[in-house]
Amino acid sequence: MPVGHRFLFMTLSSTTSGPRRIWLDTDIMIGMKDQTPREVDDAIALMMALQHPDKVELVGISTITYANYGYDVTQKLLAWYNKTGRNIPVYRGSDTAKDVGTENDATRALADALRTEKMPILAIGPMTNVATVVQNHPELIPQIEEVVVCAGRTPGLPFRPGLEKMSVGDYNFEMDPESFKILFDAGLKIVLSGYECSVYLLLGKTDIEFLNNATESDKWVYDQLRPWQQFNESLFGVDGFVPWDTTPLGYLTHPNYFKYFHDIPVRINVRASDTDAEGDKPYLEVSYDFNDTPWRATYAYKTLPGFEEIVIEDLKRASAGNR
Repeated sequence: MPVGHRFLFMTLSSTTSGPRRIWLDTDIMIGMKDQTPREVDDAIALMMALQHPDKVELVGISTITYANYGYDVTQKLLAWYNKTGRNIPVYRGSDTAKDVGTENDATRALADALRTEKMPILAIGPMTNVATVVQNHPELIPQIEEVVVCAGRTPGLPFRPGLEKMSVGDYNFEMDPESFKILFDAGLKIVLSGYECSVYLLLGKTDIEFLNNATESDKWVYDQLRPWQQFNESLFGVDGFVPWDTTPLGYLTHPNYFKYFHDIPVRINVRASDTDAEGDKPYLEVSYDFNDTPWRATYAYKTLPGFEEIVIEDLKRASAGNR
């Protein structure tokens, strides 16, 4: 792995006795009608978070890209699977991930929440909403304990899931690189858990078959997950999908199931695109060899055995609790 000679194999342990109150910012789009199935991992991460009220407590949820649809489907999933006894408010954020600095319902609500208490932000979509709060309200920066993000890579790592038939992009970063610059320039504690960490997971057909039952909620979720598996097979050669956004959540709920590089330098490098035939693109990369950048992060690079089983068991608990 091209990150220099310094390797840290440290694990994290919880130091708090109660659940961490967190804000969730998500580009959830499960079930959205399109020519092809839409990704489902944000929905799985939300369902999982609701199964661990002893570890995380959702203060609020904001949507990013397709904000109106995300708002509606999040409300639907909460109505079905939120058994915490708490009302979890949902707010519409940036609809394009191209308007950093423009306030919306989500940025106003997140800013209000941060004025009340310090908390981490679990950001599993583009960073536009979070960066808008940081840029417009710098006095709130000390209130953000950390931002946990699904993005980043080590240099030279291609994103080629499954049977490595094709490369895919670092979507959350590439949609809005400028917002990542704002977060790093602000000196925030950033945790990156993206492709390299999550690719160890794969949910196949038998892993979700229990959702194919007579319950309206489970059947609806299954009817979105199964076509996503089949679509992934057409792209990557494997009938199954990687639930990418579950590892950033796992950093907050099950931190000892991952290996990390701590305080690793971060840089945005521009070079030839590995997803388009022509042109260059930016890459969000980490390496202990980067000596010319002030940016630092915690980088989750490997999922340990057992976390995939946690993902499946959480979905089973969500299903059982809804019957």
